[in-house]
Amino acid sequence: LAATTGVVAASVIAMGLISLPIMLRFGYDKALASGVIAASGTLAQIIPPSLVLIVMADVLGRSVGDMYKGAFIPGFVLTGLYVGWIFLNTVFRPHTVPALPPEARTLRGWALARRVVVAMVPPLVLIFLVLGSIFIGWATPTEGGALGGVGAMLLALGKGKLNRKMLVEAMHATAKITSFVIFILIGASVFSLVFRGVNGDLWVEHLLLDLPGGQLGFLIVVNTLVFLLAFFLDFFEISFIILPLLAPVAEKLGIDLVWFGILMGVNMQTSFMHPPFGFALFYLRSVAPPAVRTTDIYWGAVPFVVIQVIMVALIIAFPSLVTVGLDRPVNTGQPAQVRMLGLPEDSGGSNPPAGQEDAADLFKQLPKPAQ
Repeated sequence: LAATTGVVAASVIAMGLISLPIMLRFGYDKALASGVIAASGTLAQIIPPSLVLIVMADVLGRSVGDMYKGAFIPGFVLTGLYVGWIFLNTVFRPHTVPALPPEARTLRGWALARRVVVAMVPPLVLIFLVLGSIFIGWATPTEGGALGGVGAMLLALGKGKLNRKMLVEAMHATAKITSFVIFILIGASVFSLVFRGVNGDLWVEHLLLDLPGGQLGFLIVVNTLVFLLAFFLDFFEISFIILPLLAPVAEKLGIDLVWFGILMGVNMQTSFMHPPFGFALFYLRSVAPPAVRTTDIYWGAVPFVVIQVIMVALIIAFPSLVTVGLDRPVNTGQPAQVRMLGLPEDSGGSNPPAGQEDAADLFKQLPKPAQ
């Protein structure tokens, strides 16, 4: 769902309605089940076609396609860490994730494989329409989003669920989210204008450039700051207000802004997962059964916040996780030599009028090409 929607709220609510009741029915631990759904939903922030990466690409002045390519491997590594945590629970705490009872395993063999293929192919085709078209170069990110929208409508039409009510709800939700983002952008622009008017950006820049430790010291302080701000600010506010102050400093320190944006995106995932404003937790609370307490959801999110912090450390320790997927500049050989031609010096005589003859004299100074 994260690679299909690109929106955290849609992923968390959909999985909360579909998966959580089934896991609770078969005896899964409430905290673990809640944490899995909330953390899996936040993958929509880092896995393309993430809305967060689009916003950050605009703020950093970088290509959305490069942001998507850079986030590809970290997104899968983070998914693997989540799977590893679940696997450890199955080994050391098997009572929290019990196996399905025999009566629930009604499909086996080819029947089960056929069901999986039928269920997985449409979403995979939709993902290819969005991401494949961008990575291959068939479409820009905007065109890829349009292809995804058309593909989603075709899937709904094929299942017989496309109707006027659904279209109106989709357009209403799109207009509401767009309006929220625009008003946040207006407020952030006003704040930035006032802040720069009193030279606040220069003060922050000098403060961060004077930190001990160079690049590593800067990254440690910035990631700690963003992690703490994420307790109280949404990723939109951090992207529009904080990131424009950090990006110039990162660039002056020689840090690639695409890599820096992916690092901040992984860090800002925690803004959805920890109180008091963990939006993924509130999304899940709105659809969770009454048997699941709010404390279950909060405690279930703690291990996944720790995993996200570990992922931040991995990106800092191994920058190639991001940069390996980026396009490299092509070396075309030795740079061409450019010879600057000047006008002849004034010898004291009268200067001829400017015209075609003067231009011809300049070109005569060029060396003749070798035969």
